[in-house]
Amino acid sequence: MENVILVIHLILALGLIGIVLLQRSEGGGLGMGGGGGAVTGRQAATAMTKLTWLLAIAFLATSITLTVLAASDSAGGSVVDSVPEGEAAVPSVPSGESLLPPSTGDQPLTPPRSE
Repeated sequence: MENVILVIHLILALGLIGIVLLQRSEGGGLGMGGGGGAVTGRQAATAMTKLTWLLAIAFLATSITLTVLAASDSAGGSVVDSVPEGEAAVPSVPSGESLLPPSTGDQPLTPPRSE
């Protein structure tokens, strides 16, 4: 069931991208397109804008459906809960050893010269 809704969701996403790209630019927010002239008023909702609304609503509905399905399938636990109790989560350093390089006093750590 989840795979079918996911496929429908992807088809809706591609359709929504396509229908938005096909629409005429009315804003001119980037200084491109527009098409002023005699027709400057906003027109009534065309078939493309209605189809855009329909695809957007269907896309949101499938998004919410997929979220609800994923939440119902989740175990509700943490990944930390799956670690066996005997194992340490962080490896320990044996006593007496250090992860830092040996101290050389005040001299900076530089690689040895190769001659």
